[in-house]
Amino acid sequence: MEFDSLLKLVGDEPIFNSSILLAGNVDPKLIRIQLSRWVKAGKIYQLRRGLYSIAPPYQKKQPHPFLVANHLQKASYISLQSALSFYGLIPEVVNITTSVSTGRPERLETPLGIFEFRHIKPELLFGYRMVELGEQSAFVATPEKALLDLIYLQAGSDSAAYLKELRLQNTEKLDKDLLRKHSEKFNTPKLQNAVNGFLQIMYGETEEFEDL
Repeated sequence: MEFDSLLKLVGDEPIFNSSILLAGNVDPKLIRIQLSRWVKAGKIYQLRRGLYSIAPPYQKKQPHPFLVANHLQKASYISLQSALSFYGLIPEVVNITTSVSTGRPERLETPLGIFEFRHIKPELLFGYRMVELGEQSAFVATPEKALLDLIYLQAGSDSAAYLKELRLQNTEKLDKDLLRKHSEKFNTPKLQNAVNGFLQIMYGETEEFEDL
């Protein structure tokens, strides 16, 4: 296959799977060799086994990091610091794209950035939605679920000190009722305690809050 044929086949897709090249009467071994050559020539990026992106200057669209993360691990969505930063809830610019997934935890360094995946139980895979990212889209946690995921996965995150250190801002974007509702699904005292503490800190509400 010629490289121009690959570009026509991929079209406007910012990320492609090698399986699209294996349709019809082709030799998989030769396809793998050709892909390896294009990677070495800097024409395409290999993100992980079987997953690729066209490299500049040939790419028509630069893949958004959130879209890349969704493809790197199925049954995952953007959450934690990346989602909180996306919604403007924390002041920091996040250089690592963080997701939660029912798959194994891992950290991947690719030509398109660094991606980190944290494991959660399948029953906690909720509270996310498809978000438009210009001409692309990706699954991203709601603001409430991103905060709860972070508290759930971070040690000591239910303390008043940790919640203050987050320096949460633009908290009017958070639905307090939804925050409580989602926290109940985790069914852990840690989440209930943290939500009560957050509401005290941000809104002056009177639920009891003690560091566990």
